[in-house]
Amino acid sequence: MSSDALDMLNSGTRRDLSQDSGYVPQSDPLEHSKTWGHSNGDDRERQHADYTVGWVCALHFELAASRAMLDRQHRDLLKKDNGPNEYVFGNIGAHNVVMACLPSGQYGTNNAAIVASNMRSSFPSIRVGLMVGIGDGVPSDVFDIRLGDVVFGKTVIQHDLGKMLPGGRVERTATRREAPHNLLNAISKLCALHESMPSEVPSILQHMLHRHPEMAREYAYPSQFEDQLFYATYDHQQPADCNRCDPLKSNHPNIHYGGVASGNLLVKDGKLRDELAKELGVICFEMEAAGLADQFPGITVRGICDYADSHKNKLWQRYAAATAAAYAKELLSTMAPSKIEAMPTAGAPEPTPNSLQHKLQARRAELLEFLRFEQLGSRHTSIKAAHKKTCEWLLKHEAYMDWLDPSKLSQHHGFLWISRKPGAGKSTLMKFAFGRTNKSLLAGKATASFFFHARGDELEKTILGLYRSLLLQLLESFPDLQSVLDDLSLVPLNQAACPAIEILQELFHNAILFLGQRSLTCFVDALDECNEGQVEDMVRYFENLGEDADEHHIKLRICFSSRHHPRIRVKNGLELTVENELGHKEDLERYVQNSLEEVGSETCTKSIQDQILKKADGVFIWVVLVLDILNKEIRDGRLFAIERRLRQIPGELSELFKDILLRGNDNMDDLLLCIQWILYAKRPLRRQEFCFAVLSGLQDGSLISYNSDQFTTDAMERFVVSSSKGLAETTKTKFETVQFIHESVRDFLIKDRGLQQLWPTIGEDFQGFSHGKLEQCCLSQIAFDVSTEIPTTEPLPKANSEQGRKLRQTAFEKFPFLGYATEHVLYHADAASGVAQNNFFDRFPLNTWIRLNNVFEKHEIRRYTPEADMTYILAERNFASLLKASIWRHQDDSARPRAERYGLPLFAALANGNRQAAEVLLGQSHSIPRHADMLQYLNSRKLFDSPKVRTPLLWAVEKKHASIVSFLLATYSLYLTTKDSKGRAVLQHGAMGGDETIMRMLLEAELDIEALCENGRTPLSYAAEYGREFAARLLIEKGAVVDSRCRTGRTPLYYAAKTGYESMVRVLIDEGVNVDAIDHFGWTPMHAAAFGKHEIVVKTLHDNEALIDQRDKGGVIPLQRAALRGSLAVVEFLFDHGASTYYRNKRGLTLLQQADAMGHTDVVNFLREKGSVGLGQSFC
Repeated sequence: MSSDALDMLNSGTRRDLSQDSGYVPQSDPLEHSKTWGHSNGDDRERQHADYTVGWVCALHFELAASRAMLDRQHRDLLKKDNGPNEYVFGNIGAHNVVMACLPSGQYGTNNAAIVASNMRSSFPSIRVGLMVGIGDGVPSDVFDIRLGDVVFGKTVIQHDLGKMLPGGRVERTATRREAPHNLLNAISKLCALHESMPSEVPSILQHMLHRHPEMAREYAYPSQFEDQLFYATYDHQQPADCNRCDPLKSNHPNIHYGGVASGNLLVKDGKLRDELAKELGVICFEMEAAGLADQFPGITVRGICDYADSHKNKLWQRYAAATAAAYAKELLSTMAPSKIEAMPTAGAPEPTPNSLQHKLQARRAELLEFLRFEQLGSRHTSIKAAHKKTCEWLLKHEAYMDWLDPSKLSQHHGFLWISRKPGAGKSTLMKFAFGRTNKSLLAGKATASFFFHARGDELEKTILGLYRSLLLQLLESFPDLQSVLDDLSLVPLNQAACPAIEILQELFHNAILFLGQRSLTCFVDALDECNEGQVEDMVRYFENLGEDADEHHIKLRICFSSRHHPRIRVKNGLELTVENELGHKEDLERYVQNSLEEVGSETCTKSIQDQILKKADGVFIWVVLVLDILNKEIRDGRLFAIERRLRQIPGELSELFKDILLRGNDNMDDLLLCIQWILYAKRPLRRQEFCFAVLSGLQDGSLISYNSDQFTTDAMERFVVSSSKGLAETTKTKFETVQFIHESVRDFLIKDRGLQQLWPTIGEDFQGFSHGKLEQCCLSQIAFDVSTEIPTTEPLPKANSEQGRKLRQTAFEKFPFLGYATEHVLYHADAASGVAQNNFFDRFPLNTWIRLNNVFEKHEIRRYTPEADMTYILAERNFASLLKASIWRHQDDSARPRAERYGLPLFAALANGNRQAAEVLLGQSHSIPRHADMLQYLNSRKLFDSPKVRTPLLWAVEKKHASIVSFLLATYSLYLTTKDSKGRAVLQHGAMGGDETIMRMLLEAELDIEALCENGRTPLSYAAEYGREFAARLLIEKGAVVDSRCRTGRTPLYYAAKTGYESMVRVLIDEGVNVDAIDHFGWTPMHAAAFGKHEIVVKTLHDNEALIDQRDKGGVIPLQRAALRGSLAVVEFLFDHGASTYYRNKRGLTLLQQADAMGHTDVVNFLREKGSVGLGQSFC
């Protein structure tokens, strides 16, 4: 390094640190550790627990500058838990420091969080966290920030976290994080020192260059490059350098203290920089600090290398990295090790109980619990593991390897669909794949799974359970993504239950797009065990999610498995058919060889094995059942009969089940009741419940209590197998429920009419007959007086108290079936309505049932008073068939208010969304309450807790209950003007729903057709957005303004174009709307249609003379919107009709370059073919 450079570094320095450490020539870094600076002469072997300072850098040259600050470099430690980070160890004074850098080429908050999380996991003794490197300064009249200056981040806020609103505006949801108090105290001390003497940063830099002269060329003050600052509105022009731009004079490094804005988006626009800086109160922009806030709270130190504008200059980066590292060293030098407190977990002082931050944090935990459900993951647990050395073929399959190949994600959008015949072992294969993926996980990668289960609880066989499970697993894998739950527009602060499916979908979508460089791999098994309509919607949702993930370069993979389905397919996904694969056939062969006992000679055994495999036709469950049959013959010494027995066994799986069930006539009553309970129980029964449920129907009405000598676990397990003739089993899950050994057993009994073949005398309504039998089983238990064993009389302990829990536990232990019988007897009675139920009410012990219900009820508010009657109970529980009969029996008092939770049966039905029960009540004039009673209960009780629905009328309109709407309109006019939490009135809800009958009723009630919500939108605007053409026509006939504008200046035509409803667009155009109406952001309906990739709407607008080259306020034309969204069809149409491709954005990038950056190859190829500006051009 030249003496001039050293003199420059020396300027303003009071103390020369060169005396503290001698100059060491280039050599092995570990040799440096023997001679660098002061290390208290401590050369002992260090452990992970010795390191109390964690230092993270984003770029390799930042780590180089930071490493050069170490007084002494230590030897590497063995890695803990095989973590992915690479570390540099050393000390600064008495502080032991461990340093890490983000992986090469990976930037942003998410990657920083991963590195910091891994560091903290490996070094739990860390007390101080430092994020050190370069940043972009925000010069102003208050802060005269220059290149090479240092910014200390007193606060950090993520500037790009929030909800995207129309026009590109972001509603920010991130919370500001302050540096820990102990570090702020150290800053106060350092600032006080700087009041009387200059910073030691120049001396530390000089010291670094003395020790590492090879760094002088890149890390010294770049004197040959002047510091130049520009007005925010001054965009850089050609030529590409800054020789003609205005310079600033001083080069003296200063330290600035203020807010830092962090985000995954690089700010390169002076005007945007100033707008964000003013809004957020920051003086520096960078890309990593926000990622450390939750995982690794500490402080951020940034050396300024540019001004976050279009004049990017890499020549200052290394010097800026060195100044930041030097300041971090100076700060540590002021801190005594004994004064460093334990690192807080939240990165900021504890929020006050009433603060928004505290409420959001508490709500995150609460919402995660709402997502969780009891049987979460139980199906996965119950699936048998793959047999040894089977399923391995999948890992080498071409489709599976292509699915995992990151370079091919854009080809298949992350989808792999595994299909198979029933019983071919698909679930076992999925469990194997999920387990192997889990074992090979590295940091930044996560898996999630959901195994549909037709025999399980409601959430185990519906897409609601799927979305709850996948979202929970993702948020628990990457806790920083839990910030998506803070979006109050999706999940209000007073949310008191799990969000609806649509909200869960949006939350999962948002979380996926925040993954950054991390990845998620999902396994979803047995789609055929879910409702077909739900599956179609779910597959389309994941297809759209895959497309969005691909557009944002998010690594999302989804593996579906199901039986062969002729209609449901993924457009771009990979496919694999299990039974056609050689590897699957080899698995079957291996299983037969290992499981079939010796038949005699090797030749004979091989012959039998070949016959089994040929007859199996790839169905694994058939092989398992047949081997059980043949092995029993072999153990009985009947080797001579093996081939004949094999020939007798049916090749079809359903016929095999029939053969097994008809073999012998012993215990047929057990078999029938066993099948009825497994098929028609409200929920899967636990093993104890199942045994006592079957016995309750076989013991002539006697009450059976649990006896541990008679009912051992082994005995009950044998009873499950024997009563089902081997076709039922107990799951290996937490609750050990009873189920069929395979879903194909259920298919045989119901779809293949196996029940009618086995018991032809029962008749066609086997389901109704079975529910009647199960109702009798339940009644046989309830009818007995158990008060000597269980206290059932008032007063009972509170339901949610410890005494209440113990009471329920005692009841279950003594009478395992009594709890189920009490909870579900009415369900079975209602479901048996197709068979004779005339004397049910005479047989039902209502008072006994109420007492038992209150014992087993877990929520105090749901208990009944001793005076509760059947009509109220049935209305609240939505048992419509029984309710109709009950009303007929109690005509005189059906509308009488009760002392129960909702007062009136009708309100109990409405508040719980019980449509069938409400319609029964409304169809009976004597069950409708008097006007005064209705008003009293509606006004005094909070019956409708949904954030969107505040009154019964809004609820009924949203749920499209026309009969309830008619009743409420005719009876309670006071609800006509009520609005929901977003200011939407009844007519807006009707327009969104589009129900013809309801819309006519609402318009006949003379509601305001121009009623405005909080966003200034009319009912017609909502009808247009949701494509409700009939509702729109009705509104227009009533005189609705067709060109009305909301608060953002958008018309109904804009909303119809945005969502792609072409027929709605035509309806509005036929009414003479302005096809070029411009909103507050300069967008037209053509912009909206192009952005939404709606080619047919773009064509319709063009056919009606809409402008195609209209620029919005950002200077963007519709063609660019379509290109950036990857819509080749829209791009081709607009180009063919005269739209210009010679367009550059504010950064100077051509349309072709922008499309290429987004990875839209087909659009790039099209533009290149049409002669658009090429990729080779250089822009600043």
